[in-house]
Amino acid sequence: MPSTIARCPDCGSDIYTDADEQLCEECGLVVEADRLDRGPDWRSFADDETDPKRTGAPLTDARHDRGLSTEIGYSADVSPDKRRQFARLRRQHNRARIADKRTRNQIHAFTRIKHIVSDRSLPEQVRDHACSLFRSAQNEDLLRGRSIEGFVAACLYAACRIESLSRTIDEIVDASQSSRSEFQAAYDALNRDLGLPVEPTHPREYLPRYADQLELPTEIEHRAHELADRTEREGILNGRNPSGVAAACLYTAAKENGVSLTQREAATVASVTPVTLRTTYQELGP
Repeated sequence: MPSTIARCPDCGSDIYTDADEQLCEECGLVVEADRLDRGPDWRSFADDETDPKRTGAPLTDARHDRGLSTEIGYSADVSPDKRRQFARLRRQHNRARIADKRTRNQIHAFTRIKHIVSDRSLPEQVRDHACSLFRSAQNEDLLRGRSIEGFVAACLYAACRIESLSRTIDEIVDASQSSRSEFQAAYDALNRDLGLPVEPTHPREYLPRYADQLELPTEIEHRAHELADRTEREGILNGRNPSGVAAACLYTAAKENGVSLTQREAATVASVTPVTLRTTYQELGP
């Protein structure tokens, strides 16, 4: 913001710019302030038909119509007859938004995805990616004869894998209303027909979250990272559940440093059995 005053009118010191204000370096006097947003308005009044700059909220994959639907609002500044008319129009409009069963299924699935994302504190990109995967599955006709809830869980789990977020299958299935078999059938269809770009999950991705839930100190987590790298180098990780390997690394690190942690506590956090944890622990060596 260009300044029209070179010196502070009170003390004569230099002034500097902080955001939209001109401040004195010595006494802190606000010499000038410019609260106007001088950026582009993104609205064209002269050429609305060929250059409609203002288009409302951005498009999103988290809604069945991508956010392009019309909403009939509420207003108290109208007569009772008008309010009843708008209520009838709103009711008919809501009925007309769902044209077929395909759209109804999509609305139900997207609502479930948003609820699970909110419940599990997942980022918005996972929500959008999961909705996009569900839409692709519908376009490929993969839902025929399969559970919608299973595809909701499968799309969320696949989105977490693609975004490199460590979430186990049991966590996603428990948050959804699907069974393990419904999830497996849907995920196999997604992976087979859509070719999901997912890579094997490494135990390192689970360590920060599990260490926080178990309230382990930082040095235990660092030692567990070293043990996780060792499982990869020595081939211990091959064919094993990465979540269970992560729990075993944390248990081994706690055992080496004399921190109180039972196998059952570590296994419960990782959603595995103590036997699974103990197998990796024996491979790492006490």
